[in-house]
Amino acid sequence: MKMRIPFNKPYLTGVEMTYMAEAHKLGQLAGDGHFTEACSRYLATSLEASRVLLTTSATAALDMAALLLDIRAGDEVILPSYTFVSTANAFVLRGAVPVFVDIRDDTFNLDERKIEQALTSRTRAIVPVHYAGVSCEMDSIMGIAERIGVPVVEDAAQAIGSTYKGRPLGSIGDFGCLSFHETKNVMCGEGGALILRDQQNVLRAEIVREKGTDRSRFFRGEVDRYTWVDMGSSFLPGELLAAFLWAQLSDATSIIKRRLSIWDRYRVELTSLEEEGRVRLPRIPEDCQHNGHIFHMLMPSERERDRFIKLMRERGIGCVTHYVPLHSSPMGRRVGRISGDMRVTDSVSNRLVRLPIWLGIEEHQDEVIEAIWDFFGSR
Repeated sequence: MKMRIPFNKPYLTGVEMTYMAEAHKLGQLAGDGHFTEACSRYLATSLEASRVLLTTSATAALDMAALLLDIRAGDEVILPSYTFVSTANAFVLRGAVPVFVDIRDDTFNLDERKIEQALTSRTRAIVPVHYAGVSCEMDSIMGIAERIGVPVVEDAAQAIGSTYKGRPLGSIGDFGCLSFHETKNVMCGEGGALILRDQQNVLRAEIVREKGTDRSRFFRGEVDRYTWVDMGSSFLPGELLAAFLWAQLSDATSIIKRRLSIWDRYRVELTSLEEEGRVRLPRIPEDCQHNGHIFHMLMPSERERDRFIKLMRERGIGCVTHYVPLHSSPMGRRVGRISGDMRVTDSVSNRLVRLPIWLGIEEHQDEVIEAIWDFFGSR
């Protein structure tokens, strides 16, 4: 049935079509034009990065990171099982083995205390995922990575505008990956970005993004003609997507502020449910500033979670679960391995439900909150 209050509804600032028309007027639609450059500059500045390259998706950004790290068959990459498939696919496509590690029971992020036991002589990268825009314990993760000499790829798909100890997420590791999918705070339908912390990776990243050619150098007048010089693929989005994204990025501060307001309202109105032990609400560590991307509740059991979703849907309100853990998926069982137990991952996956959160839901939020309280009983 169609939801009167859907789980997600993409937000428009109102100037997306104006900028897209301007891109057409400028006469370059193939990418790396005026709006691509504007988005890249904005992101590099706000993320304190050497360079940010727009991509067609966060999946593409992860694929680029795997190529830039020269991941090969038999290599191992450490990541949480509680994540989207793209986090693993980028490395599996290069022949690597995803090593699944359990998550913390507060943030549902990669448990940094369990990374050490997952390390082997074949470990080639660590991939923390900032779930719900809440940072992993990056000091510990970076410390482990530096000690053993492996790079860190931050899956910051959900984390634009979030920080760890004041540092923007995605810019702490060697590489960071953002998503601008329509479900994200800032979006262009489909899109992403690769964040490059170190200048030494910029030139090769440009080549990988441009199908393995030095086309970017050609357009800067650095070579007479461009040719095939490395592995790569078509990771560059067109100018129309970049123009759409520029409208969103220009309003990003306001968008995130509004989402945080919606998130805070849920927290205030539902806190007594947590105090009574009937649900568990999100936990935000002191060193982390999140971006209001997801508001979730951890229910007492899978049965109770499913009953809640069913009753909310009957009232026209879209509430949804989240990931099926990768380690329990058919492909995960075939190509990956588990380090330690997955107790927290399995428990969270079975009990977590996400509430609708999007700009414009403010006028419906009373109804959502009232429906939640009706499920649990009167206030």
